[in-house]
Amino acid sequence: MVQARRVQSPLRLSVVGWTARMGAVTAESLAHRQGTSIASARSQLVAAAREGLLSRERPLTRQPALYVITRTGLGACGLRGLGPCRVSSSNAMHMIVCAGVAAVLEQSYPDHRLLGERELRLHESEGGGVLASARLGGGLGGGPVLHRPDLVLCPRSSDRALPVAVEVELTIKAARRLTAICRAWARARQVAGVLYLAPPTVERALERAIRRVQGAERIVVAPLDALRVAGQTIEMPSERAIPVDP
Repeated sequence: MVQARRVQSPLRLSVVGWTARMGAVTAESLAHRQGTSIASARSQLVAAAREGLLSRERPLTRQPALYVITRTGLGACGLRGLGPCRVSSSNAMHMIVCAGVAAVLEQSYPDHRLLGERELRLHESEGGGVLASARLGGGLGGGPVLHRPDLVLCPRSSDRALPVAVEVELTIKAARRLTAICRAWARARQVAGVLYLAPPTVERALERAIRRVQGAERIVVAPLDALRVAGQTIEMPSERAIPVDP
């Protein structure tokens, strides 16, 4: 006997769909996005997890839990090509902060559509072109090597306005790699500009790299707390614990 598929409410599908597009979300970020309490947002996420639409992950015990899409959830909201997101102790903090930033940006810029890095990758893969990524050079197969931002603000209007790339930079990258990325962003003409959000120690490294490539007209660095990320205080790792990306 074939079991009938349960019909999900528009609110449930909205929550599940946003989770799939962003990769991972928290109760705090969802509460900010919806304008509800954290308790209400958490109950929605827990209910979706109980139905197998989301999965709860908490690799960092002193930080909020992350909820990620499952294959059942992808099928329920009709999204294809994204796949479940992997959460680990090494990427959880970045995902937590990105979810908060995404919620704030969506509320602050309702005339823009927000894309996550996974959704941007899918659009560029299906469209065969570069939408809002920076070209780092050529790959072995002849195609471009792309650096994709964490988030993209895409104008909803049809006046050919360019998207804005948003980078959430929590770690200090190797100077050579950071300079190469900033140089690629300074040359990128498919975006209107780039906004970096970073803690103070990373801000200084970014500003040095931007000066090296003379990219100040196209790349802006702002403090991470400038957005009051999803109404919460993000407990950042200590400077000693911040790794250096290769």
